[in-house]
Formats: sequence, C-alpha cells, structure tokens
Amino acid sequence: MSNIYESKLPFKIVRNYIKFTFKRFYGEYIIIGKENIPTDCPVIFAPNHTNALMDALAVHALVPNNLPVIFLARADIFKNKLVAKILNFMKVMPAFRMRDGVENLGRNQEIFDQCVEVLHHNAALGIMPEGNQETERFLRPLVKGIFRIAFTAQQKYGDKPAVKIVPVGLDFGDITKFGKHIIIQIGKPIEISEYMNAYTENPVTATNEIREKLKNDLISMSLHLNTTKYYKCFETVTEVCNTSFLKREGKVFPDNTLNRFHARQKIAERLVTLEKEDPERIKLLDIDCQKYREKLSKYNLRNWVIEKSDFNTLPLIAESLLLICTLPLFLIGLVLNALPFFTPVYLRKKVFKTQFTGFYSSLQYALGIITFPIFYVAQTILFYSLTDLPVWATFIFLVGQYPLGKVAFTWYRIFKKCLAKIKYKILEKKQSQYTYLTVLLNSKIISLFRN
Repeated sequence: MSNIYESKLPFKIVRNYIKFTFKRFYGEYIIIGKENIPTDCPVIFAPNHTNALMDALAVHALVPNNLPVIFLARADIFKNKLVAKILNFMKVMPAFRMRDGVENLGRNQEIFDQCVEVLHHNAALGIMPEGNQETERFLRPLVKGIFRIAFTAQQKYGDKPAVKIVPVGLDFGDITKFGKHIIIQIGKPIEISEYMNAYTENPVTATNEIREKLKNDLISMSLHLNTTKYYKCFETVTEVCNTSFLKREGKVFPDNTLNRFHARQKIAERLVTLEKEDPERIKLLDIDCQKYREKLSKYNLRNWVIEKSDFNTLPLIAESLLLICTLPLFLIGLVLNALPFFTPVYLRKKVFKTQFTGFYSSLQYALGIITFPIFYVAQTILFYSLTDLPVWATFIFLVGQYPLGKVAFTWYRIFKKCLAKIKYKILEKKQSQYTYLTVLLNSKIISLFRN
C-alpha cells in the first residue's frame, strides 16, 4: 500500500487534468508571488477559506507538478464510502471536530502523526487555518492545529531552517459563478525554526506569536471586511467607491482587476478605522447603502450601470448590431455546450439540492470536469455518424466545441451588459426621478466615505 505523500502516475494524470480545467473555470486567472513557493523542504500551505473545494484546488494549481499537496478536510464528508475513496485518492485526510462526536476526537492523533510524516518526507500539507468556511469576506480566528503540526515536525530539525508555513491569499470575483476572476497571492514563507527557541520556553506564547504573524499576512492578501454590525454596508461601499478610488489614484493604480482588489482592501481598512473613530458617519453610510441596494434590487440593476449612467445612443446601437451579426456564433456555441454546461447546474439544484452557496461552484466544477468530456465525445460520435466528412473534420469538431462555448459565454455576457444599458436608458426616460435618486445615492455614499 502506497503512502499518501507518494505521487503515483494515476494521481499525476488526474491532478494535471484538474489543474488544466481549474484555470479555465475562471475568466481571469492571476497569480502573485509564485517565487515564494519553497522547493525541497517541508511546506504547509495556509489559504484563507471562503470557497470550499476551490480553495484547495487553487493551491494545487500553483505548486510544481512534482510536489504533492495533502489536504485536511472536515471528517463528515468522508461518511459516504465512494466519496471517501475519491478523497483518499486525491490525498485528502479527515480532521475530526467536536460535532463529529467526542469519541472520534482521539482519531485526530493518527491524522496528526500522518501530517508530520508527510512533512518529514518533504511533501506539502494544505491546511485551512481558519478551521471552517464562511462566504463572508473576512478572516476568522485561526485554530491551533496548523501550528502544533508545524512545531512538532520542526523538532526533528532543531533550530535549522526546515518546516515553513506559506500564507496564500485568495480572492474570487464571485464564489458561485463561472467565468469570474481569481487572484492567488503567495506570501513569503514563515520559517518555523525562528520560533523554536520561544516554543521550547513557552509553547503558548510562541504559538500566539506565529498565529498573529500568519493572521496579518493573510489579511494583507485578502479582503478583510472586519465588522460584525455593518458587513453589508462595508461590502456595498467597497464596490461603490472602487472606481472613484482608482480614478483619484490613477497614476499609481491603473484600472485592472488586481488594482481594483487592492483598492477594495484600502477602502475596507478605511471603513474599519471609520467604525472605530466616527461611528455616526458609518451609521449614515449604512442607511444610504441600504437604500441604494433597495433601489438597485427594485429594477434588478448593478452598480456599474449607475457608475456609467451616461450611455450614448450611437455606441449602444453599434453594440446591438454587432451582437445581432455574431448571434449565429452564439447559437452554435450554445447548442454544443448546453448539455455539458447546464447539467452540473441541474444536478446541483435538483439532485444534490445544495443549500450552502459556498459549495455551489465546487460542486458544479467537480461535476463539470466529468460532464464536459462525456458530452463532447458523445456529440463528436454523433457528428461523425451523421456526416460524411473526413476524420480530420471530426477532430476539428471535437476540439472546437469548448472554444465555441467560450465565445457563446462571452457573447452572452456582452449581451447582458448591453441589455442593462438599454434598460437603464428606458428607465431614465420613463422614471427619471428614480434614476436621479439612485445616482444621487451613489454620489452621496462616495462623498460620505471620502470626507
């Protein structure tokens, strides 16, 4: 029986397929700090945790092919025997919590020992230091398990550099939808040997010190909306003020996805300070943000439409004509990709009946990497059997299905934006008071935040 830290050929094949498909699940795939990934030493990757399986796959996608990463996951998902076999194949081990039964907590020692063994063989661990998952964008308190494993593994090496914890900050454009961005930031490794003397003298003090270091590193690489009372307000302000912040700092921060993320971070930091120093202003912001969300919800509009509310008629006509001209491409891409794309969504809703939004994209992705090749091959066989075209044409049909699907998806996104602009223009004529008040609220939120 092979050890969990060994990479056999079947695992390597599946892992490379997953890495390939994972990167294509996102419309924009951004990695920062890849040079910080250590090689040939014991490593624990520690990402923030908002998006279930996708958080673990983000780590798998960034490490070298020769470095297996063994993850810990909550024990209750191992109850199904088939799922347990798949997770074991994918090098995932169970971690038992109080809710899994007090009688099972003792089994953690065996898992703990396996984790240490993994590190002693220069493989890598992946541990979510928050210990649980929430969809809200803030870092929750870090649990002690990751540090206990790190210090125990480091004892073999004494005060010589060996075991490292690598913080990984993840930001998703949307945790439920396909085609949005993902930003993966790899922080500088935390060298456990530097804390060993302090750990020998006082394990609690050393653990708290390294926990604080990891917490600060993760906060610096993620969006930390650190509030309990005004979360929706913070979320709204970071979106509403993002563009104005970039315009104000345009020379330093060009408008791109990464800089928009950094702008949201700075806005969030400012909001945390405001809540402490000027709670009355936060209360006013909260009231205005609630009104603003209600107005957007009433007509199903997005913030970007209000930001760019001055839409010219001629560009809208040109955009509409372009969409009409390219409609056949959309229809071809839709027909070829409807079954592989919508089947995972149907299964998630009707068969698995998943309620927790933080698991939507994980389940749909996992189902999609099965349904896409199955339907593509089946459609290719059908195409070959119904036509008299040569084999090379059938091959082009096979490999062309996915790119045409991407074209269809891009067309649909542009179509939705064009529709939103037209909808706003109609509203502007028919209900000018509504649009005026909505734009006014947008400006007021920006003004309240700035002053």
